Amino acid sequence: MTTVTAPAAGRASAPARIGAGALAGTGTLIRFGLRRDRVRIPVWVVALTLGTMSTVTEFKTLYSTAEERASAVGSMDSPAALAMTGPRHYLTDYNIGSMMGHQLIGFMAVLVGLMSVLIVTRHTRDEEETGRAELVRSTVVGHHAQLASALAVAAVANLALAALLTLSVLSAGVDGIAPGEALLYGLTLAAIGLVFAGVAAITAQITAHTRGASGMALAVIGVAYVLRASGDVGNDALSWLSPIGWGQRTYVFVDNRWWPLLLCLALAALTAATGFVLSTRRDVGAGLRSSRLGRRTASASLTRPLGFALRLHRGTLLGFGAGLFLMGVMYGSILGEAADMVKDIEQLQEALEKIGGVSVAESFASMIMVVIGVVAAVYVVMATLRPRAEESAGRAEPLLATGLSRDRWVGSHVAVALAGGTALLLVAGLGFGVSGAASVGDGGLVLQLVGAALAYAPALWVTVGVAVVLFGWFPRAGTAAWIVPVYAFLVGYLGSILQFPDWMNNLSPFGHVPQLPAAGMSWTPMLVLTALAAGLIWLGLAGFRRRDLETK
Repeated sequence: MTTVTAPAAGRASAPARIGAGALAGTGTLIRFGLRRDRVRIPVWVVALTLGTMSTVTEFKTLYSTAEERASAVGSMDSPAALAMTGPRHYLTDYNIGSMMGHQLIGFMAVLVGLMSVLIVTRHTRDEEETGRAELVRSTVVGHHAQLASALAVAAVANLALAALLTLSVLSAGVDGIAPGEALLYGLTLAAIGLVFAGVAAITAQITAHTRGASGMALAVIGVAYVLRASGDVGNDALSWLSPIGWGQRTYVFVDNRWWPLLLCLALAALTAATGFVLSTRRDVGAGLRSSRLGRRTASASLTRPLGFALRLHRGTLLGFGAGLFLMGVMYGSILGEAADMVKDIEQLQEALEKIGGVSVAESFASMIMVVIGVVAAVYVVMATLRPRAEESAGRAEPLLATGLSRDRWVGSHVAVALAGGTALLLVAGLGFGVSGAASVGDGGLVLQLVGAALAYAPALWVTVGVAVVLFGWFPRAGTAAWIVPVYAFLVGYLGSILQFPDWMNNLSPFGHVPQLPAAGMSWTPMLVLTALAAGLIWLGLAGFRRRDLETK
């Protein structure tokens, strides 16, 4: 018979070691995680692949001749353009493949990193915050099984993306692309995604809140992107401090160097191992960083629905505000070079001529405004669907059990989405205007571009209305609201270049916004969109009043 001796009172048990016992149940948790994300992961992978393929199609259309590609080299060989794309070395042999490596890897790396971060924090910190991790660990599950399964699920998502990207690039019909080059492109993005999955494994140990863990990991992605951009413009050593810079320096479709992937894999392993070690130094549900003590009493604003909703949305709103301001500054910095960038690209010239405008800079600014509007629409969808997350987590029920009405509760989140989305347009337009005015040398452009950005506010409000209707009447189908910004980008931005028929653009609320500053202001569509938004919001609130609340 084996005797089991309990640890002495007051004596802490030894921290769990990484071994077979510590990883017990990992396989079951991996299967469970893949089951839970059976929709999320395919949506991420397919969306990123379709984004790549639509860009490749755009490249083939815009740069079909050697002369057009040579012109693109001239437009890309500037500090502002290199900061937005990648290192200058890609320009030495600028074909369709090297365009993908140059212009896509940096942008795609941010999105792949976002996917990896959200997967890891969802299956680690979110499980602890909701109390499910404690129930799982009460069974035969090792101390490290949950983090190991989360990283494994993230790895499956990244490898699936790499495989699909490889197949899609090979099937795109681009001359001169070998299977090994397509595979290197896919694995480069997967390796970067694994690095940021490891970063999320660390941040999930630091804070006790999912949003805090995700926010810190996303801040690391932002720093990595800024280091990459700074190095590509100036000191190349800065790019070597960024995993995004490592991925770009595979020089896929140019030199096809595989060894930078080893740096990514080594950093991914180091960050993951650090996450495992840090997890032994905290209790379940707690973080390494102790929570700040709050005030003895809540401020007056937090006792009201609107103030409380604003507090919940504050971090996301500030993050999107900073991102959109920087996006506006980056696009504005190349506004003065717009004429040179498009002078030899027939399809892009036709798209800008269709928009109109006194100058190419005005037409180009009008085209970029669609992108800014779509990014702001991503925020308003997230903000409007926040009540659904509160309801699903069981936090809405105790609030609505008080004297708080359903209309006031949902309405507070809707008000933050409406006002926050409009504020994001203002911030993006200001950054675009100030940077663009400096690039063009026309101070009057500041107010013009701010007004052009604010013109998209009614389209954002309609997007909010669609999300409220889905939440109110069909809560399980709320994620369908993401169709609005995705479709707006496809037909509003890419459609103008690929010459989609006008009726497709008219199906999007963004297709009815006056294309300022190139076109004149038209108030009728603005008023119609505003009235439509008000009607949709009223309809959504009516549906929420009539349906049952999801309870826990």
